[in-house]
Amino acid sequence: MKRTVLVVDDEANMQKVMRMVLEDVGYAVITAGSAEAALPHLRKDDVDVLVTDVRMPGMGGEALITRSRSEHPEVPVIVVTAHGTIKSAVRAVSSGASDYLTKPFEPEELEIAVHNAVKLRDILRENQQLKATVKQSQVGKQLLGNSPATQNLLEEIQRVAPYKTNVLIMGESGTGKELVARTIHQSGPRRDRPWVAINCSAIPRDLMESELFGYVKGAFTGANQSRLGRLEQAQGGTLFLDEIGDLDPALQTKLLRVLQEREFSALGSDQVRKVDVRIMAATNRNLKEMVQQGKFREDLYYRLDVYTIQVPPLRDRRDDIPLLAQAFLDELASETDKPVHQFSPEALTVLGDYSWPGNIRELHNAIERSLLSCRGDTIEARDLPYAILRGVGSAPQADSCLDMMGSADLDAWLESVERRAILQALEQSGGVQAAAARKLGISERSLWHRIKKLKIQVNRSFA
Repeated sequence: MKRTVLVVDDEANMQKVMRMVLEDVGYAVITAGSAEAALPHLRKDDVDVLVTDVRMPGMGGEALITRSRSEHPEVPVIVVTAHGTIKSAVRAVSSGASDYLTKPFEPEELEIAVHNAVKLRDILRENQQLKATVKQSQVGKQLLGNSPATQNLLEEIQRVAPYKTNVLIMGESGTGKELVARTIHQSGPRRDRPWVAINCSAIPRDLMESELFGYVKGAFTGANQSRLGRLEQAQGGTLFLDEIGDLDPALQTKLLRVLQEREFSALGSDQVRKVDVRIMAATNRNLKEMVQQGKFREDLYYRLDVYTIQVPPLRDRRDDIPLLAQAFLDELASETDKPVHQFSPEALTVLGDYSWPGNIRELHNAIERSLLSCRGDTIEARDLPYAILRGVGSAPQADSCLDMMGSADLDAWLESVERRAILQALEQSGGVQAAAARKLGISERSLWHRIKKLKIQVNRSFA
């Protein structure tokens, strides 16, 4: 499907040139000679990108941009301006335009600007879809819990959500720091604008700068076209920086400039771009100690630490465990189409007594493992992962194991137990080794080696 570009310029020749350039590369183009003439097209046509001159008789380009950003925030705007009106273009970018071109410009410059704007439009649409998904989902996308710790956390979120204040979210790994940030975004006035998240520890340091700030064509070997960075993708919305403590010191300096001046330059470009983005960051590390050790910039720390939220570990919100466990069970049972609906009282007791060093992430994994082990419609204590049973002293003791072993040789007994477990997993998985490996909590390669060692025949039907 062709993307539609609305070109607004009071010069007929300029309209004709832009139409020709854009139609040659596959865009559908609508032209208008004034801002007033453009408004009906924005209302009735499915416009993907608005390209407008700044100085025009009547309403003018800046007023059109303001009107478009107010009524159609999902449509990116590119400003076209003459050399003498650069200040007007900068004001337009500050008002929400995503890019600007200076007359005269090369056809390739227009192509690149529109191409990037279309990508931004796609990102905005994707964020709208994600927003709908977030609203529909009841598990993993909402903060669940009635414990005092959770209620205090929700109160803090509601307290800071209405503002554009930077937020630093602290907490152990697996406590749901990104979920807290997303909840702040969804609860604030930017809920309809982009949500963009980036994990500072998951991207190699030499790629992080281009990922965060974007780059222009020719910025480095292989940069065959310009690309928007995550910062620009989040224009008007929220940028979430996970594991901020792992950000390279050189990039800490550039991020500080964004926080102080609300501007940045793409890699390979000397063009300064204004940006309106709310920054939220998260870490499981002690940034104060890192500042003292010279591993994190003190001025960046204080820019991020305008408002700090400490996410409690799961061990401090034990009253929430039954609710979370049931929510995870409902979600996973629906995904796997397995008729398991509840926990036995003994299983809930074990879950409540465990220390949960991996927090909510570990709880989710434990429920998934237990679901796969469960044989009826209720998860019993015996279905829980061995590490959890051992952690609360509910695992089988050595004496009972010896009783079960009888007079058998230890190696032979362990081999028979392993054989039975593998056969059972294969039977429950219809003979599919990958699924059986997941049930057993081992890799498919490890399962293959064990099947070979035990000489288990798998070419029979397990259906």
